[in-house]
Amino acid sequence: MDIEYLWSEFHQPLKRFILQRTNDPSKVDDIVQEVFIKVNNHLIELKDEQKIHSWIYQIARNTIIDFYRKEKGTKRLSDNIQLCKENSDVNFSKEAAACIQSTMQRLPPKYLEALQLYEFQKVSQKELSERLGISYSGAKSRVQRGRNKLRQLLQGCCHIESDRYGNIVDFRVLKD
Repeated sequence: MDIEYLWSEFHQPLKRFILQRTNDPSKVDDIVQEVFIKVNNHLIELKDEQKIHSWIYQIARNTIIDFYRKEKGTKRLSDNIQLCKENSDVNFSKEAAACIQSTMQRLPPKYLEALQLYEFQKVSQKELSERLGISYSGAKSRVQRGRNKLRQLLQGCCHIESDRYGNIVDFRVLKD
């Protein structure tokens, strides 16, 4: 795959994508150019060409964040993130949270209890071990195993993609 092909395929869609997220037409071309510089510099590192679409769009998301971090400082960055959420048709975070909550109910009771206490009630692992009557290392293992079991359940029914900051950027329920 060469950069000219990628430019012809992704240039216009990326411009629209970036404009939706920045709401600033004067910045779009600069950001698109930066995205393609990164794509060109790292194309050799792409191992699976089937993932080129999501790879390029992840570079675009990160470049938008980096651009505003450099140009405007963190206050401007947080303003744009809020603006992006307001303009979005779908709030992936709410959908993903609802899916996670309902999927958690399918966990074995001991893992469900550990995750609810630790993740949602913010009980420390030390206090968790005392409440559950197990060792500290046992509490840590139970939380970790619960997370792994939840992750397996979610991977079987949902696609959740997050950026490097943990923000959910894509969510969809997988069809059978």
